[in-house]
Amino acid sequence: MKEYILIAGVNGTGKTSFRGVLEGQGAPLGHIVDPDHIAKQNHFNEIAAGKQAVREIQNSLQNGETVTQETTLSGHQVKKTIMKAKELGYRVTMYYIGLNTKYESICRIANRVRKGGHDIPPDDVSRRFEHRFDSLDRIVHQCYKVVFYDNDNGFVKVAEITFGTFRFTNGYRPDWIVEYAARWLSE
Repeated sequence: MKEYILIAGVNGTGKTSFRGVLEGQGAPLGHIVDPDHIAKQNHFNEIAAGKQAVREIQNSLQNGETVTQETTLSGHQVKKTIMKAKELGYRVTMYYIGLNTKYESICRIANRVRKGGHDIPPDDVSRRFEHRFDSLDRIVHQCYKVVFYDNDNGFVKVAEITFGTFRFTNGYRPDWIVEYAARWLSE
């Protein structure tokens, strides 16, 4: 089965680290598209890297390859790409990484920068954090399966949505997933 895999969450939640966990488990991720890596590798700015990422995803989809994308879900390109992928017979799976506060994300980014990694302006992080559930709602109904992980202290699976049904997967329920569950159940 051809898969379009999203590793999603606000900046600084640990998307790239989670991808490493999946790779370490031997998950078949296919062509991995990471705009931050594209920017660094090619000395592109954020816009040029984003455009290159879109081209790589479109090429992979047209070639019938499994493709994995890291994304904050901001903007509307991801939903357009999902719709195209589904037209081409892809199954869409999303892994969503969450944290309780935007300050956790901002601190993780600052730590990444101290280690030589890329920066994201705190205002961008704050805006994305404030709209994270709206962004998630635009995408979640298009996915075959959504698996939620908390990354407060390592990746812990906390919930999933399969066949349109939300369920907690263990007793650990960080505030952000409880908030999202209430939102989901009120729809």
